[in-house]
Amino acid sequence: MRVGALEARRWAGLVFSPGPGRGAGIRLAFVTPSGERREWDDWYGMVSRVGPHAPDFSYARVEFALDPKSSSSGNIVLEWSRREDAVALRARVAAAGRLEFIGDVPWGWEGRWEEAGPGSPAWRARVPAGGGGEEVEIVAAFAGGTGRSPAPGDSGGEVGWRLETGAGIAEELTMVAAWGEKEPGRLIGRADAWIDGARADWERRRRRVPGRPDLAESIADNLMWTVLIQPETGRLYTPAGRSWIFPIPGCAAGSRGRDPDDWTIFGWDTFFNALLLATVSRDLAWSSLLAGTATQYPNGNIPNWRSRRGGTPDRSHPPVGSFAALRLHRAHPDPEALAAAYPALLAWADWWVADKNGRPRREGLTPGLLTWGSDTDLVPGPGRVPPWEEGATGHQRAAWESGQDDLPLWDEAEWDARREVLAMSAVDLCSYRALDLESLSLIARVLGDRPTAERLAADYRRLAATMNRVLWSEAAGLYLDELPSGLSARVAASNFLPLAAGIPDARQAGRMIQTLRDPARFWGDWVLPTIARDDPAFRDQQYWRGSIWPPMNYLVLQGLRRYRFTALAAELARKGAEMFLADRHRTGMCRENFDARTGAGCGQRFQSWAPLFALGALDEPGEAPDP
Repeated sequence: MRVGALEARRWAGLVFSPGPGRGAGIRLAFVTPSGERREWDDWYGMVSRVGPHAPDFSYARVEFALDPKSSSSGNIVLEWSRREDAVALRARVAAAGRLEFIGDVPWGWEGRWEEAGPGSPAWRARVPAGGGGEEVEIVAAFAGGTGRSPAPGDSGGEVGWRLETGAGIAEELTMVAAWGEKEPGRLIGRADAWIDGARADWERRRRRVPGRPDLAESIADNLMWTVLIQPETGRLYTPAGRSWIFPIPGCAAGSRGRDPDDWTIFGWDTFFNALLLATVSRDLAWSSLLAGTATQYPNGNIPNWRSRRGGTPDRSHPPVGSFAALRLHRAHPDPEALAAAYPALLAWADWWVADKNGRPRREGLTPGLLTWGSDTDLVPGPGRVPPWEEGATGHQRAAWESGQDDLPLWDEAEWDARREVLAMSAVDLCSYRALDLESLSLIARVLGDRPTAERLAADYRRLAATMNRVLWSEAAGLYLDELPSGLSARVAASNFLPLAAGIPDARQAGRMIQTLRDPARFWGDWVLPTIARDDPAFRDQQYWRGSIWPPMNYLVLQGLRRYRFTALAAELARKGAEMFLADRHRTGMCRENFDARTGAGCGQRFQSWAPLFALGALDEPGEAPDP
């Protein structure tokens, strides 16, 4: 039985699933004294602190503020604890209003709730067992509050239980749901001791770093609250964040202005998430990585994003999957999982240079180099993409492929409509490609595929040589993008990615570090800005126009460690972790990016890869990918 807050909008609630496509759910709603109803996406705006959340789902806690601007950060506190055949959920409310527990069936699953009997403080959910077996029965019992039957239009007509609360006093409502042979009525009286014991047990077991409070905890707490379930397969995965489940293409908007799809997976996000999950759970880390490779299209493309009903067959995302798989295998060796990922990663590597009208698909201005693009004939038709992608230009779709959606460096590149690529050779994609070839070659050796390993290693050497011949600027001391007019003068944090891929020699790496340490360009109290501080676009601090992003900091940090710039790497790791943790302590959030002038969190409130700052501080130099 899968049990947890495994549906994106169900911050406040649980999902019960005995198998793919089957199950039931519990969700919460709150009604203020004025009659304002808070449910579904409203909980996202009210989350004030997430975690702790044990990776074995034995304990979890989340707090909500009815008024996010007030100092009352924990108006509603939810805790739940799962055992083998039962789960207890406790809600503590310190605000006037009405808290409702609603039994429902997410995603149109097979299953139904019903009241156990007139006036009975219990529900029953009957869920098909699958494979022709008997129904699975989930029984829920309550302590506190009273039962009711929600009216249609109120909460959909499902069964419900409610707790009326007053101001100035904390009140509790507890539920125990059990399946198998357990009787929840016999467990409800012990629920408080059960939950409190589970919390104490997790506090004893969880990883801590001496002298560095909240470093490891910040990864586990935030990532575990991002673990969701793919309802049709039962696989656990990690989206870019709970707010990143895209609308169903072609469907009318539902409640709260959108009709969410079952799941949405972003390419490079999910591979970084696997590395983060590796700090708390081997199985969840591999599950997340394999969920990413499973989004692959038949032509080999692992896309920018894909959902159950939509996706981006026209474009991909930075190819960091092999890098993540190799690191994950080194941390948690699993030959079977690595072998399962390998064919998809190899097909993805070949996709970038597969023939397209007589030239490699993403070939840059110089043969052997690469650029970002979008295969226009594969773009889904009108009504089959999210509203913000309707009518997007090829240039914009190529920028989305880069992951750095509005990076100023793309402003200088024209769209080559004939080849359907940006007219440039991009330092960042060439670096990702080199790192991918190198990592995939090592994976091939681990799996005993020597011919492929040698082919990939040779491709890596050719690409490195071409990058050094064409993209290296001795005057700038950096690798620069190639444009039709020559090398670009604009510099981004991603211009340091060749370090992660092992492209420069020791002298060149030293030149690059001079620019990195220049406070007028990149260094400072808050690092690393997306673009140089002396770039006119730096003042925008909008998305990739100046802000500090976790994946770029993390990859540049790997490059510093690879070249044994130990002190500088330690300083970058410390600055990033302190910035991330200070914002988390102040706001309770896990922000998408950070202002490079103030260190303040920006963008989405809860983004899955934000703890990469903490992961960078956890990693030891010897753990860097050193072939």
